[in-house]
Amino acid sequence: MALSDQPAERHREVAGRFTERVRGTKDWDAPSPVDGWAARDVVRHLVEWFPSFLAAGAGIELPKGPSANEDPVAAWRVHSEGVQALLDDPDSADRKLSNPHIGTLALPAAIDQFYTADVFMHTWDLARATGQDDRLDADFCAALLGGMAGMEDVLRSSGQYGPRVEVPADSDVQTRMIAFIGRDPFWSDHA
Repeated sequence: MALSDQPAERHREVAGRFTERVRGTKDWDAPSPVDGWAARDVVRHLVEWFPSFLAAGAGIELPKGPSANEDPVAAWRVHSEGVQALLDDPDSADRKLSNPHIGTLALPAAIDQFYTADVFMHTWDLARATGQDDRLDADFCAALLGGMAGMEDVLRSSGQYGPRVEVPADSDVQTRMIAFIGRDPFWSDHA
């Protein structure tokens, strides 16, 4: 089933799948495919970078929950619900987000392009770290891969993506997307 192309609905779907993985996590200290990160760090990343991005670019303050160190489940719930409420607010459609690296975008589009896509990709990380279902929507994988391929040098120089991992040319789109963002698509700590 393809994800919605509407920012609020796509976030609801993507964040919902991430929430399932959060609720299914039994060991928050389990290593993740991101070098040096545990499962808890995947949640920490999402709940920490995005509020400052919103505050700096649109003057928006999200509700604050507990830290991911204290309670990663509650930290994610408060954060995710705050983002969804923002996207569901009809007034958000007319708001803008400005950033020196990306210019000025409609707020829902900025959230969709930068944050929801990040949640989507990190769903794989959390699923792999915790031995859960890591399948992602193939159409969205293809869309992200197509969009990122055209700006690979910029992405790599940002420090947010590791070197591309080589995979067989006939790999499925999820494997190719995961490899593109610098993850080993065959990583497992659950042998």
